[in-house]
Amino acid sequence: MLVESPPEPEPGRAASGQAAAAARPRHGARAAGLLAALVVLALIAVVSIAVGARQMPLDEVWHGLFHFTGTPSDVVVRDLRVPRTVLGLMVGLALGLSGAVMQALTRNPLAEPGILGVNAGAAAAVVSAISFFGASSLDEFVWWAFLGAAAVSVLVYVLGGSRSATPVRLALAGTAASAALVGYINAVQLMDSKALDKLRFWTVGSLASANADTVRQVAPFLLVGAVVALTLGRPLNAMAMGDDTARALGASLTRTRIAAMAAITLLCGAATAACGPIAFVGLMVPHLVRAFTGPDMRWVLAYSAVLSPVLLLGADVFGRVITRPAELQVGIVTALIGGPVFIHLVRRKRMAQL
Repeated sequence: MLVESPPEPEPGRAASGQAAAAARPRHGARAAGLLAALVVLALIAVVSIAVGARQMPLDEVWHGLFHFTGTPSDVVVRDLRVPRTVLGLMVGLALGLSGAVMQALTRNPLAEPGILGVNAGAAAAVVSAISFFGASSLDEFVWWAFLGAAAVSVLVYVLGGSRSATPVRLALAGTAASAALVGYINAVQLMDSKALDKLRFWTVGSLASANADTVRQVAPFLLVGAVVALTLGRPLNAMAMGDDTARALGASLTRTRIAAMAAITLLCGAATAACGPIAFVGLMVPHLVRAFTGPDMRWVLAYSAVLSPVLLLGADVFGRVITRPAELQVGIVTALIGGPVFIHLVRRKRMAQL
């Protein structure tokens, strides 16, 4: 009896089928990992509200959240810890997304928000506002810092070649702008001791001054910047394969670079304005995320948006409890963590390429 054997698959179809079958488990692992990261983020947010420089029983924390009566413990929970946690979530997301976009834009795995001069621009604007215009409150700092970040982003884009900008030109322009602005900041501070006193706490990088007004002021900028950044996954993936290939795939290099610069400006400017310059979060998280997700920017952006707040809030909680009843500012903690990590990344023989 003759038995009809199934036709052998064509080599190309067999290869594509095997690739798709191999991609499905990895896609599932990424999705499961992102869900686990969201659970960790929720837990660290709860810890941030429950734990602080002042020791407080959990029942008092619960009372302050859901049965507010105006007691001192209620005020600490509702008016201090909750805004601080919310701002930490927002700023962590902003730093993670901006770092990931910046690394993809400059094709430099060690890039971070300071490389394009955004932090320096924000700090220079705040110094100028304090010294020349009498700004004295965080509410005023927010708008000046955002203006400075936006101005420097435009300047770097123009110096980098505008429509003909390349990753190397943008990085060089940002480094030059940062060096010049740091010199200006130091000069103003040396000539104006009042500006130095007011800026000292802000430049360290801290969530301690968070309040509901600050959250409301920076939230629109962070929301718009996050939405723009999350839509850049596909065009940044195309650009990673080279300009010519990206054009062949239909990606607009100019539009993508402008959108990326806009997202970086909104995210870094608002985050720096609210908390001061916080280093290394935008460097560490995207780089570590790529070790699990691979180079696909859609997953890198999603993971960075979730895990960066985990790192920032974790560092903030650590700083609050390690020196009780005083506090170690989160910018110092992230620098202490990020310094060794940066050295390790630089010394690695194999580094994730972009």
